[in-house]
Amino acid sequence: MTFFPLRAALPLLLTAALLPTGCYNRWTGNYDEVSELNGSEDAILESAALSPEEQQKQLEELRKLAGETPPAYTINSGDKFEIVVYNHPDLSVKTAVTPDGHIGMVLVGQVKVSNLTIAEAAAKIEESLSRYIRNPKVGLSPYEIVSQTATISGAVTRSGNYSIDDGMRLADLFAKAGGAASHYYDGQTMSAADLDHSFFIREHKMLPVNFVKAIEQGDPLHNIVLRRGDYIYIAARDSSMVYLIGEVKRPGRQVWTNRLGLLELIASCGWLNETYWKNAIIIRGGLAQPRMHRVDLDGILRGDVPNLALRPGDIVYIPRDNISEYNVFIRKLMPTAQLVNMMLTPAAFATSRL
Repeated sequence: MTFFPLRAALPLLLTAALLPTGCYNRWTGNYDEVSELNGSEDAILESAALSPEEQQKQLEELRKLAGETPPAYTINSGDKFEIVVYNHPDLSVKTAVTPDGHIGMVLVGQVKVSNLTIAEAAAKIEESLSRYIRNPKVGLSPYEIVSQTATISGAVTRSGNYSIDDGMRLADLFAKAGGAASHYYDGQTMSAADLDHSFFIREHKMLPVNFVKAIEQGDPLHNIVLRRGDYIYIAARDSSMVYLIGEVKRPGRQVWTNRLGLLELIASCGWLNETYWKNAIIIRGGLAQPRMHRVDLDGILRGDVPNLALRPGDIVYIPRDNISEYNVFIRKLMPTAQLVNMMLTPAAFATSRL
């Protein structure tokens, strides 16, 4: 006879236990008793929004970004230059930086210029030419910069990588991408963009940008100046995601449906690790001004309280240990590398309908 570990069988046992109770019927589509997360039911133990201190920290971070001097442009592969050697027109050339960061010139061959400023690259070329020419003077003029780009994707008309000019802001890039994509509903054309659940990532860090204030209101603190490598995702109303991170077998994301509850999301990600805490944290309202709900996960698993229906854009976090203060929780989670990497995952995510 073959025996299976209790943990491995837990999802099946849980489903079997819940079916007769009437509180949740996975197979008949009876979701009438799957409670909404409104803070009134027994599963909700505590709710809290960002503290005034945390909101102030967000504002300070945005003010710091607004006051920073943008980093100097450095040369990267694909950028194209006209190189002029004064009094030696035969050595002047138009060339592109190779994928390994070099440019080629007569006499000196390959010169590595990647990650150098224009002035530093000119000085390096002059040094190389000085072996053949007395006191060479070199001028570099870029005529096509392809490395200074930011990416915008999601519910915009034309997603992709776009060249960014000095001083270009988030709302400018949104407009350059054609603005929000549209869809037809009940004979009307409607915006497909869900600005509340959109996000802005710079150097693998999520910035506390409020997209409504940035794009619709033009607030300069949130409508920040872009930098090379910025990644902007405009969430879509009709295919909003739900995210699960923390102490689960396979952290992941799933397209939201009106039948998606907390148990289904956990089951779709391989179930809980043994180290999970008895409570789950559900974050909703967007990443700029989130509201957190502490949920009695063990109570749901036992069937003592109803399963919870999830909403588009929910982030479900299964902690490893007790988190007593929400400001500590925010600093610990918002955002973790796990969450950022999940949101940056290509669109080949699970789309199974439960």
